[in-house]
Amino acid sequence: MSVKVYNTSPLPFMGQKRNFVKLFREALQEFPTATTFVDLFGGSGLLSHVVKRQRPDAHVVYNDYDDFHHRIENVERTNTIIAEIRTILDGLPRKKKVSEPKRQTIIDLLRRYEHTGFVDYITISSSILFSGNYATNIREIEKQTLYNTTKQTPYACDGYLDGLEIVKADYRELFSQYKDTPGVVFLVDPPYLSTQAGHYNGYWRLADYLDVFSTIMEHPFFYFTSNKSSVIEFFDWMDAHGFGSPFKKATRKEIDNTITYNARYTDIMIYRA
Repeated sequence: MSVKVYNTSPLPFMGQKRNFVKLFREALQEFPTATTFVDLFGGSGLLSHVVKRQRPDAHVVYNDYDDFHHRIENVERTNTIIAEIRTILDGLPRKKKVSEPKRQTIIDLLRRYEHTGFVDYITISSSILFSGNYATNIREIEKQTLYNTTKQTPYACDGYLDGLEIVKADYRELFSQYKDTPGVVFLVDPPYLSTQAGHYNGYWRLADYLDVFSTIMEHPFFYFTSNKSSVIEFFDWMDAHGFGSPFKKATRKEIDNTITYNARYTDIMIYRA
């Protein structure tokens, strides 16, 4: 039986590394002796998924700090909710604002489902909010303008997390657990500097960012960031002035991204085998 390979997260997720999947797969070929991959900031699990499909022999640990697997487990319930929303909005053109009474009907629908179980507001956001916006609870939905952006086909997540060891831990604890494991490679994709850090309370500060580098100083690693962060520039300066850098002798790959005609940024993947 064929195993499905995903090139992107099957559910909406902020910050997933879908643009790097091809380069990441190619780079994994340079780690033939690796036996364990530990995804310290697992996010949507895309990196862990790619590793397990590329290296089915390896032990892959996915740190699901955001409880993404819970969203996967409830995908059929989410599909049912979106199907009902699609019916409510039948006849309204795509990307048009949802006016009353349909707006309140959608909110009432979500409240009813919330009383009976889990509601994946992040996924549902992509069907009722304008592109790029998302909510994590009903209160945030109520504050925003709704639009008809409903997905026209059901979400499918079959086998996405198969073969992974799913854990939930502070990345420091997970690093300590595996740092002495022979053949270990750490996947490091921390929140962007000075941004909200999900379940890590508050903002991801410079001190938090620098703490992460203890995980890659003496181990094979993949590290993901962007030119929005000044961390790489900081370590280039450190290295030039004789203080050393965790990226010394590492390989760097870059992908340019365009947001608008005058807004661009560069995603960066750095790895050392």
